[in-house]
Amino acid sequence: MTGVVGLLAGVIASSYLPPIAGFLLGALIGAVCGAVAFALIVAWPVLRVFWHWLPEIGVSGLLLWGWTTLMDAANLVVSLLVVGVVVGVPAAVGPLRRAVIGWWWCLVVRHRLRVCFSAFVKTRGRESFPLILWARPTPAGERVWVWLRGGLSLKTFEDEGQVQILAVECWASEVRVARASSRYAALVRFDITRREPLADTIASPLPDYLPDDFEGNAPTSPATPPVGLDLDDVPDIPATVKTPGTRKPRGTSSPDSPVFSGSDNSDYA
Repeated sequence: MTGVVGLLAGVIASSYLPPIAGFLLGALIGAVCGAVAFALIVAWPVLRVFWHWLPEIGVSGLLLWGWTTLMDAANLVVSLLVVGVVVGVPAAVGPLRRAVIGWWWCLVVRHRLRVCFSAFVKTRGRESFPLILWARPTPAGERVWVWLRGGLSLKTFEDEGQVQILAVECWASEVRVARASSRYAALVRFDITRREPLADTIASPLPDYLPDDFEGNAPTSPATPPVGLDLDDVPDIPATVKTPGTRKPRGTSSPDSPVFSGSDNSDYA
């Protein structure tokens, strides 16, 4: 990488500078880029840990900064009151409480998947762990986007029993794995199911449209008998008389025909 970048930079720089100065500048640029790439490769295990804990680090830093700023702006009693309001309102309001719990589960799921990936990948003799990108709450649980590294595929997590292992690790009831992009096969989506939102009882607004003084069942249209038909004038047709215009339906046979003798009707279902 250092040689390629240095050669390209030298060719471009020689168009604006003398050839020797241009190639010296290109060599310097290539050395700097190579050193940066080498440092990233060496520090990647540490950077990966920071990436895994980035939401927690960000939230902790924000809380620490907020508490310090609040203590500088007010006394201890006012600061405690503000903290009580900030914490108590989300805890008392149902939608806010469920939203906070949903995002908290997203943080937990990221770490549970990371532990499961590391244990599962090591059993296959590989060191390229999947990279967990993002997670967000859903009505049924959480949805996590993962970028697979070399040597892994969607089929790796669709093996028999693998999704059950993921569900156990995530403390969930079910885990489904699917592709998240039609262009990149390495981008997959993990849907963690913790609850069944369709099983909840939904209140219908239709009773609100009934009048206040209504009692009993909802009104229905009364059954009206047919008008203009005199059934007493219709003569009875003997069973032995074959009415004109009627014919035997196609494909039917009598019980004495060979179709019904010694055959299984399930073959014709």
